[in-house]
Amino acid sequence: MIRIVIAEDDYRVAGIHEAFLSKISDVEVIGKALNGEDTLQLVKKLPIDLILLDIFMPDILGTKLIRKIRDLNASIDIIMISAATDKSMVEDALRNGILDYIIKPVKMDRFIETIEKYKNTRKILNKKEELDQAFLDNYFGHQQLDKSKSQLTPKGIDPLTLEKIKSIIDTKQFGITADEMGVEIGASRTTARRYLEYLISIGTCTAQLEYGIVGRPERRYLMLTKTS
Repeated sequence: MIRIVIAEDDYRVAGIHEAFLSKISDVEVIGKALNGEDTLQLVKKLPIDLILLDIFMPDILGTKLIRKIRDLNASIDIIMISAATDKSMVEDALRNGILDYIIKPVKMDRFIETIEKYKNTRKILNKKEELDQAFLDNYFGHQQLDKSKSQLTPKGIDPLTLEKIKSIIDTKQFGITADEMGVEIGASRTTARRYLEYLISIGTCTAQLEYGIVGRPERRYLMLTKTS
């Protein structure tokens, strides 16, 4: 269970944030504070995991309050929720080690996403004795890219869609038409044909003409046989 304190001088806003938290499993609001002094008293008395902290408190700026919280309990995590967008204030909060910064008015989806990410991160940290690069890259927001998929492709060719199309062709012993591929990937015939023709241009596929009973011949695309 994640134990949370809401430090917010507007009780109505605090109530909204508490309502958002009620939609999330395994979290509990164990206290609310309307000013900095009350926040520090809660830090002294309660076993807090996370504080949702506003900047504009009536007796102290939240950015300064962070340091006082750290002095009392360095293990408490802090997510800043504020209307403040001043660059110096945001930078000050970031330098003091907040986990996230949400600008008011808060959208519920953004709020829940942040708390769920925090929950998942804590769960992993509690299980691991050592942290690998993949976890740290995800924690710090670095996108993981498979080198085989990160090659440059021309405009209109999405690498992920291209890989999906290649994997589909691999399963088609007798090839596939643009119409059939469009159905497979949920796209138009024109879109499917663009990807298939691109695969021919880079030497991954070949095409054979298929003559039907009526109408013009249709191209059937096959993966080129790999040679050792």
